[in-house]
Amino acid sequence: MDERRTLRVSELVREELTEMVAFEMDDPRLLDAEITVVEVSPDSQYAKVKVALRGDERSQNQAIAALTGASGFLRRELASRLQLRHVPELRFEKDKNPDAMGRVDILLRRAKKSRGRD
Repeated sequence: MDERRTLRVSELVREELTEMVAFEMDDPRLLDAEITVVEVSPDSQYAKVKVALRGDERSQNQAIAALTGASGFLRRELASRLQLRHVPELRFEKDKNPDAMGRVDILLRRAKKSRGRD
């Protein structure tokens, strides 16, 4: 898969996962979890999902365990929502610097919007 397609798929997966985790999952361990970055591998087999977590170490580990346990459900939901030939296997990890990634994401969105105006 070319690099632009990989980036588009990564962004689509991130948007859908963000919506599912924030609004559709009732697990109380995920109240403070926010999907920050999704990196899909070039062969589309795996997706590394970085999650911003608040709270102590124990609650963060429980949130990652909850997401890992729900990965089959999340993958099935992604398959039904996205028109992809192959839905990647989801691997969740803590985002070590969530604030910086959030700012980068905002700046990238602004750049895309300003390019469309020119």
